[in-house]
Amino acid sequence: MTTITVIGLGEAGRLYAEGLAGAGATVRGYDPFLTAGSDAFEQFDSLSAALDGSDLALSIVGARAAEAVAQQAAAAAPAPLLFADLNTASPEVKAAVGAGVAAAGLTPCDAAVMAPVPRAGHRTQLIASGPGAERLAELLAPFGSPVEAIGGEMGDAARVKLLRSVFMKGLATLVIETLDAAELSGQRERLAGQIAAELGPDGPALVERLVGGTYTHAERREHEVSDALAELQRIGAPHDMTAASLAWFRRILAG
Repeated sequence: MTTITVIGLGEAGRLYAEGLAGAGATVRGYDPFLTAGSDAFEQFDSLSAALDGSDLALSIVGARAAEAVAQQAAAAAPAPLLFADLNTASPEVKAAVGAGVAAAGLTPCDAAVMAPVPRAGHRTQLIASGPGAERLAELLAPFGSPVEAIGGEMGDAARVKLLRSVFMKGLATLVIETLDAAELSGQRERLAGQIAAELGPDGPALVERLVGGTYTHAERREHEVSDALAELQRIGAPHDMTAASLAWFRRILAG
């Protein structure tokens, strides 16, 4: 029986914990700030207790907390343990996470979540890089969690995710800009229908997710787009659209 510890029980973490438990894994949860109150898995008060005897730890705590949580896990977890960082963070943060985890004798893995977790739960597509990528795919496959191991180093999967963010977050802010202008012109309903029609059968729901998700998760996504912009600048790619997307997120956060 595979034992998995999910660190961070916010929306995505809880969906992973409950989904993996429902698929047959033994799941432990840890979050010092949230009480999940779920019947699907046991939540521990101590990180060391949650990690003791686990085969895999999934860190789903957000980019800003990723390094600190990795350090705590490295200090608390007995080796061997596969530590997979699922946070949308910069390649530099992923590399730092990997170095700290490896120094403690644990196996690090950079796992990029390639779609919104609420849509498919623990069955959301992951791209994995770093020393533990192949092992992550092996451990999660029996529970219906798709993992594409791309090889490479910690941070390589994060780079793929950030390039995806250029498109997805850019699309979201483009839709918002269009609908805001349409609202001022008294044409919001008509333009919303036009946009939805262009996006296919799921268009109306996608427009709703793009707009609602942007405002609900603006702080986290502003950080993500900032990392995406830095990556484009690093590789010398044009980044006009991404800079504009970042301006939109900062406008939203400014109220």
